[in-house]
Amino acid sequence: METTDNTKSVHIGQNIKRIREIKGIKQETLALELGSDWNQSKVSVMEGRESIEEDLLKQVAEILNVTPEMIEKYDEKAVNNFFSNTFNDSSIGNVASNLYHCNFNPLDKVVELYERLLVSEAANRNSAK
Repeated sequence: METTDNTKSVHIGQNIKRIREIKGIKQETLALELGSDWNQSKVSVMEGRESIEEDLLKQVAEILNVTPEMIEKYDEKAVNNFFSNTFNDSSIGNVASNLYHCNFNPLDKVVELYERLLVSEAANRNSAK
């Protein structure tokens, strides 16, 4: 009986690239944050590597404001699944529409205010005579 290993290898460089893109950070910006010996092409090479050194991983994680574990365990399918199930659900719109439920008619309040204003002006005219 032959067993197959279903564990997929983690591609740290691709994970860094995906997280960087989600955060809207360009390779040039990441290179500037990594130091003077870095440039855009060096970041591109790093993102093409399957694994990177632990110190560099920590530095990149800090710049991207994530943990090294998040980069190591990033799963694009899980992220896409989360967004598909969360943001295509019509219940989000229902929550927003239920937040504003007015118990009175604002136009009625305006009419009441206008009537009080008329009474007040009439009283002022009568007292001025």
